[in-house]
Parts: sequence; C-alpha cells; structure tokens
Amino acid sequence: MAGRRASRRRRAAHAEHENEERWLLTYSDMITLLMALFIVMFAISNVNKSKLEALRQSLEQAFSGAILPGGHTVRQVAPPSRSPAPPQAGQAQSELVENQIQRDDADFREIKRRLDRYIHAHHLEREVRTLIDERGLMIRLLTDRILFDSGSAELKSQSAPLLSAVADMLKLRAGLPISVEGHTDPVPISGRYPSNWELSTARAARVVRALVARGIPAQSLSATGYAWLHPIASNATPAGRARNRRVEIVLLRSGLAQRQTGPLTNALRVSITQGAGATR
Repeated sequence: MAGRRASRRRRAAHAEHENEERWLLTYSDMITLLMALFIVMFAISNVNKSKLEALRQSLEQAFSGAILPGGHTVRQVAPPSRSPAPPQAGQAQSELVENQIQRDDADFREIKRRLDRYIHAHHLEREVRTLIDERGLMIRLLTDRILFDSGSAELKSQSAPLLSAVADMLKLRAGLPISVEGHTDPVPISGRYPSNWELSTARAARVVRALVARGIPAQSLSATGYAWLHPIASNATPAGRARNRRVEIVLLRSGLAQRQTGPLTNALRVSITQGAGATR
C-alpha cells in the first residue's frame, strides 16, 4: 500500500516537472518565429530601399541632371554661369549692321573733311558741295561752272584737277559702290542730244570714264541719267535751274547693293518716249 503511494508520488512529481519545462518549448518557438519575422522584414526593407534609390536616381537624371558622387546633381553643384547668353541671330545681324554703319560714317566724315579742305583751298564753294545722308557721301558738282558747256557732255579742261582730287578721295574707301548721277533742268534743247534723258546720262557716263582713267575700278561705278525729275531748287528762276543742272557722285554705304553694274550703264528711270519732247 505504502509502495503504491510512493510510486504515484514519483509519477506526479515527474509529470509536474515535465509541465514546468513545457513553456520553454513555446518560448523557443516564439523567439524563432520573431527572428524569422525580423529577417523577412529586414530583407523586404533592403529590397524596397534599393528600388527606391534606383527610382530616385532615374527621376533626378531626367529632371535635374546627372548624379554625382555624394548624391548631388550637376545642377545642384555647378556654379551659376557668368557668361552672357548667346545673342539671337536677329540681334547679331542688327549689331553687325550698326557696326558697319558706324564704320561707314567715320570714313565718310574723313573723306568729306579732306574734300571740304580742298574745295576751300581752291575757292570752289559755289561749284562743289559735299554732304552725308542715308545713302552715303554725296559730292555735288554744278555742271555749268566747272564740268560742261550748255548742251554738251564733253568735260571742260578746268574740271581735270577737281576730278583727280575726287578720285583720290574715293580711293580712301576702295570697294564701295559709286553711283554717278546726271541731272538737268526742264528747259527744251536742240542739238546733239534729242532730250535731257540722253544728255543727263551721257554726262554721268563721261564723269565715270574720267574716274576710271584716274584709277577707280570700273566694276564699282555706275552711270544714271535722271533728266529733270529730281530738282533740288525751283525751276522758276535762272539761279534755281542752274543749281538743278548738276552731276552727283555718291559713295554708297556698304549695304546698298541695288545699283547698276558697269561704267556705261544707261539706267533711264522713265522711257524717253513717255517724257516731254527735247528738253534741256
């Protein structure tokens, strides 16, 4: 009887001992699961971080420039440019034209200064005028006083020194086009030339030949006759008509390319058949 009790006590103690150690299994299982959970979460977080980093880099390359070491972009680390933006094509062309106009004006003023000094030294103020306008430098010669006799296109002998001086001055700006333009008054004439169209053009061409003989390139010259259509004074008085009978030598600006080519071009602006009869 006593033996059975002792045996039951031993089995109860052993069972109680086993029950006391069972929680260790549960605890170890829980720790293992937690560790596995943390490992999985860590792995997931690393994968997402790498993907996010790749996405960030691609977006910054697209919108902010290339990625540099340290996570900076080209736009972030590059200093602001101090050089001015390149000019637009139209602005650059305008600046070139403006610079050319300034160079032309400077050359024209120098040539005019030398011509005016020559005119003053030889007392030619009544026969020769110089001026600078939008076309260029104009040298105005009154035909009656120094160039031609009435109704003629043959140069007077006293015109030779003046034309030589004019040619020397024009050579200071070689390469520019030179327009020689003949003008008359509206008074009818008779003789060699049937109308002022022929007379004004012949006079311009004769001055062109004189300039070529003095070293001006023929390809830079043109001769034009305007007859009586461009007066500078009233034709109602003898003095006004005398001023209108003239030859103008125009040193054109660099951009004025619309001109006649060749020294003997007859550029009649209006057909002779449409003009008045023989005029002077």
